[in-house]
Amino acid sequence: MTKLTHVVLFWLNRPDAAEDRDALVAGLDSLRAIAEVRSLATGFPADTAHREEVDGSWSVSEVMTFDNEADEAIYQTHPVHLAFVEQCAHLWSRVQVYDITSAA
Repeated sequence: MTKLTHVVLFWLNRPDAAEDRDALVAGLDSLRAIAEVRSLATGFPADTAHREEVDGSWSVSEVMTFDNEADEAIYQTHPVHLAFVEQCAHLWSRVQVYDITSAA
């Protein structure tokens, strides 16, 4: 079985607005209600060493895992996910997605 990791980075329209960050995290937490989501973690850029290859320009991250690509496809059109996008899309200016299949 091929596991899929879904990594999403969000750039907030107002990156210094704690209420926007908190609203986005709350919206992301609502996605836990989707049965196909095996795990979900949210976070913020770490204050690690500033190196050229480290991108800390984003505001909020989400890392989800799914059992397979079919479950991730179900998630994409799930009513809870669609409601999240409708309710929270005004908070961000950019979204970048990385979908990763496991090597082992």
